[in-house]
Amino acid sequence: MKPLLLRRFLLVYALTVFFGAIGFQSTAQNYSLYDNIEQLQARIKQAGNSTIVINFWATWCKPCVEELPCFEEFREKYAHQDIQVLLVSLDFRSQLEKKFIPFLNNQRLRSEVVLLADQDVNTWIPKIYEDWDGAIPATLVLKGDKRKFSLGKFDSLEDLHDFVQPFLPIAPDFMKPVSCGGK
Repeated sequence: MKPLLLRRFLLVYALTVFFGAIGFQSTAQNYSLYDNIEQLQARIKQAGNSTIVINFWATWCKPCVEELPCFEEFREKYAHQDIQVLLVSLDFRSQLEKKFIPFLNNQRLRSEVVLLADQDVNTWIPKIYEDWDGAIPATLVLKGDKRKFSLGKFDSLEDLHDFVQPFLPIAPDFMKPVSCGGK
């Protein structure tokens, strides 16, 4: 190996080891960017007959951010069952680099995250739930043809569990109250 190439290799290797040792992570958390409601509808159809819990939220919505830990805990408790948690952000595409990605990297959410950038809200909101006025946080649970909608923040994991209960196969026996922030 040529000396210059060897030095470059050693420098890259040393930086990789150093930043790995201090826990530096340069990659953003995974998320999907949907430009229109049809992409979200296609994702929902992929769930098939699974229960899918869809939370509509935004980084600028304090109650939304406060309840995210409940959805994360819920996803974890039901990880081995046929249940999916989809966190659909309504943040603006223009804030993607400045606000959305840094928020995701800070929170390290493990649930599936989608940024719905479709700004034609008057068209797509009624497709989600006919009586929804667009306020967030909002949660939709679907399984086959069954659906249930909730407007507002869940204050605890127990509240979220109770809301989703009619769609659940078996409740875990280790359910314990977890605050969703603010209380």
